[in-house]
Amino acid sequence: MVDQNKVKEGIRLLLEGIGEDVTREGLVDTPDRIARMYVELTEGMEADVQEHLSKTFHTDNNEMVLEKDIVFYSMCEHHLMPFYGKAHVAYIPNGKVVGLSKLARCVEAFARRLQIQEQMTGQIADAIMEYLAPQGAMVVLEAEHMCMTMRGIKKPGSKTVSMATRGVFAQDRELQNRFFQMLQMND
Repeated sequence: MVDQNKVKEGIRLLLEGIGEDVTREGLVDTPDRIARMYVELTEGMEADVQEHLSKTFHTDNNEMVLEKDIVFYSMCEHHLMPFYGKAHVAYIPNGKVVGLSKLARCVEAFARRLQIQEQMTGQIADAIMEYLAPQGAMVVLEAEHMCMTMRGIKKPGSKTVSMATRGVFAQDRELQNRFFQMLQMND
């Protein structure tokens, strides 16, 4: 849970530390705005992913289910700067499926916390494996990192792609290729 008073004090100190006047008109309410913003940006720390993935439906279908282009926004734990992009999540059912919006909620739960992309990719795949018990799961994230585009090397437009494969996806290259072919459909 975010301690908004500590965030406000920290922002005041940060502003003073970079030489700003925290009493000037444009900055007076900034600590409060940022404290409220961090409540929203880190709400995934309190999210119960199992809750999102627990409502399932029986199916006889054992073909790949792919939810692609799930937009997400996260915060780099190294620089406290945003990274954002798209998640592509697939699984092979094992007698049950989950509502499609629940896959997006799973992505959101892990994105809304201080995070690194590589870890987030694996967390999504692991949660699907744990709570849906499918034959396999595959997750690909592609994101632009403001810590790389706005500062440091300053390379806007560059994307980082990370992948996690579990179960049958980890061993079956043909299945992985089908995943990537499905990503290209209607693009």
